[in-house]
Parts: sequence; structure tokens; C-alpha cells
Amino acid sequence: MALTLPPGLTPPEVAFLCEMELVTVIPRQRLEGLDLLGGPIPPLQPPYRAPLPLWLALLLKRQRRANILPPPWLSVPSLTQILSLEQESPIFSPPLPLPLNSTTSPPFVPTATADASSQGLPYHWLELGEMLLDAAADDVPDGDSVRRLMRDLREVRMAKMRDGVKVLEGGREVRVVGVGGMEVAEGRAFIGGVVDGLRKIGASKELSRKEREAEERENGLGGADDDEDDDMEM
Repeated sequence: MALTLPPGLTPPEVAFLCEMELVTVIPRQRLEGLDLLGGPIPPLQPPYRAPLPLWLALLLKRQRRANILPPPWLSVPSLTQILSLEQESPIFSPPLPLPLNSTTSPPFVPTATADASSQGLPYHWLELGEMLLDAAADDVPDGDSVRRLMRDLREVRMAKMRDGVKVLEGGREVRVVGVGGMEVAEGRAFIGGVVDGLRKIGASKELSRKEREAEERENGLGGADDDEDDDMEM
């Protein structure tokens, strides 16, 4: 018996895709290069920085063979500025801009390396930040404050998503520019349920309207027949 899967990506699937994001590491010992499906990994030699997929960087961190440099946006000044923008504006803060003439999208663009911009949040900001804070908290300066700011950001942005759903009742669209991958996955069930409910309400209203129009047409035709009968009798 085949299992019915929900539409779209689930949160674990989004987290799996996030592990392909490139991050910057500083190796603590010499390591040979690797040939991976995503491309070859050059040999690592301390103290030179190197970009690695997140899953490999986390593995080396757990083995104490490398340290991870957090991206610039995962810092207290950057998150504080972004949180202020989120609280002052009804829309989401603009995401990190993609490179010019880029034909790729996250997680295949360097939005989490040490050279990334600090003026916005990348597509996988939530899950990537949580993974780094869980596995490499000692590499994130002032990790407790960063964790608190990320929690506040998540609450503010989820409140915006819930407020955006109310707009659907008026038949308007919801602006989701800047919403992250994990936020979409977590809010899909709630938003989908609201949309289905509005669709059922709309279908019920349309059915009632058609029945009312049909009843009015029947009454109109009946009145015309009565007038014709009266004219024949005269």
C-alpha cells in the first residue's frame, strides 16, 4: 500500500537540502582531498580557510579536525539590525541578493560562507543557524545572544505569516518574498488548511448564489406565464 505524502518539502527534507550549503572552515590538521558528487574537495591545510559543504564541515567539527567560521549574518550586530527591520515593517526583510548572472539557487550559492553579505537573511537561515549553534556553538561569538535573536526573529516572522493568511479572506495575495525554506515548510500545513477552508467557503457561496439565481429565474418565468393567461382571458 503506497503512502500518501504531503505536498511540498517537509522540514526534515529542507534541513537535508540545507546541509549542502557551503560554509567556511579552518582545518586543524592536514586532510586529503575528496571527490564528491557535488564536486572535488581540495586538500585541507591549516591555517588556510576552505569552503566545504555543511554536512562535511559538521562532521569534521564533531571529530575536532576543523573549526567553522560563522557567516557574517549570524552575528549579534547583523541579527539585531534585521530584527529591527522586521519589527518596523509589515513585510519581510529583503533576502540576500544573488550574484549577478547567476543560474543557480540556494543551497548552491555561497550565502553562508565567511565572505557572504551581512545585510540580509539567506534562504536557509533558520535551519543553518540552528545546526551551527547546536554543533559549533563555541565557534559562534556570543552564541547565547545569537540564539536569542534568532528565536525572536522566528517569532516575529511567523506572526507575519499568520497575519498574511488573514489577507486571503479578502481575496488578496500574500507576499512571501524573503521567507526562508524552513519557514515555508513549517507554515505550509497551516496556510494550506486556511486556503482549503476559504476554498470550501467560496464554493458554498457560489453554489448558494447559483441556486438563488435559478430560483429567481423560475419565479420570473412563472410571473410572465400568469400575465399571458390574464391577457388571453380578456
